[in-house]
Amino acid sequence: MDISVVLPVLNEGGNLGDLLDRLRNTLNQLGLDYEFLAVDGGSRDNTREVATAHGARVLEEAFPGYAGALAAGFREVRGDYVLTLDADLSHEPAFVAKMWRARESADIVIASRYVRAGVAYSSLGRRALSRMLNVALRRMLSVPAYDLSSGYRLYRREVITEVPIKGRNFEVLEEILVRAYAAGFSITEVPFTYFPRHRGVSHARVLRFGMDLAKSAFELWRLRNSLESADYDARAFYSLIPPQRYWQRARHHIITSWARGAGLTLDVGSGSSIIIQSLNNAIALDYNFAKTRYLQRLKIPAVRASAFALPFGEGIFDCVISSQVIEHIAREPVLFDEMWRVLKPGGTLIIGTPDYSTWQWRTIEPIYGMLMPWAYRDEHISHYTRQSLSQSLERIGFVHEETAYIAHAELIMRYRKPTTVKLSVAPPSPLLEARQA
Repeated sequence: MDISVVLPVLNEGGNLGDLLDRLRNTLNQLGLDYEFLAVDGGSRDNTREVATAHGARVLEEAFPGYAGALAAGFREVRGDYVLTLDADLSHEPAFVAKMWRARESADIVIASRYVRAGVAYSSLGRRALSRMLNVALRRMLSVPAYDLSSGYRLYRREVITEVPIKGRNFEVLEEILVRAYAAGFSITEVPFTYFPRHRGVSHARVLRFGMDLAKSAFELWRLRNSLESADYDARAFYSLIPPQRYWQRARHHIITSWARGAGLTLDVGSGSSIIIQSLNNAIALDYNFAKTRYLQRLKIPAVRASAFALPFGEGIFDCVISSQVIEHIAREPVLFDEMWRVLKPGGTLIIGTPDYSTWQWRTIEPIYGMLMPWAYRDEHISHYTRQSLSQSLERIGFVHEETAYIAHAELIMRYRKPTTVKLSVAPPSPLLEARQA
């Protein structure tokens, strides 16, 4: 099926029949296979009868509220794409054609009142409040959309199957958008003209909505500033916080200078960093699928895999980079054996991690932990020093070439794999064999 239409309804008997007829005409003109799902929130008029008479399947809310209606509808959809819109005729059904044509440009298409050429014909107070909230949320949550509260959207089905719904009411609109973007899905907006509802009264309650939105926004802000967010690494390069911006740019300068002109490069645990975006002949590898999805949108070859079992043959790469990765994973010798294995003889290894032997890092980390306790501090499970990391690498046969520090705290070292060694090292450990299996 091409498209599933999810309609949250509550006492919309006066509008629903006209809406479904007009939607059917538009979808038929587009030549699409479709279904209508009307999710009823306890209507006391003839909404359910009108929905059934016009070919819609009627569902019950998963739990009370607008979010419960979306959750119930999303569970039942069969289409490759999912369309959501209001049943009050404020969302013009014929506009679906424009959204359908835009579907290849992004995973989520928003009918937007606030991009250029978008218009909202509503009361001055409501329009001002809506614009203010959207501007604040756009900046607070760093999401590239001007109309985060529009409920007129076209989703690729993968979005609604992968993004959890935790909200209870209308704040779920912002939540879905932010969680989807943090998961690496893309967003586009199509200019839309909004008119007030045709009949009936709005079911939105401004005070309740404001309280729900404030609570949701704080949780989403924490998500956007966590390592789980697909674009976390890229955003940090442009951070408004001077120390963070300095740190990211210093790391970028050191690593890209050393890797420049190296040939085919593998960035192990690349995230969405500007480093991988700056390299000319590189493959990104990360365990977080959201980040590989994000990079593939930028046309960067990316693979989801484990650093303990790199999915490449021996001697493939001229350069291997591993920056700010090894402190997040178990301290296993196979980790460095794998980097050795995929490097060509004469190839370069660039590796970076906090140096826990320096007082600078031992001071910085607790302060960062107090300021942002939900961030990555507690994810540092392996604590390296320059001496311990050097011993791990030189045990295999790597030859040290250069060392650099950022703020005397973050250690970055460059090593060379000698040209006089065989392509393979000792037989894989049982741990490696188990993980590859």
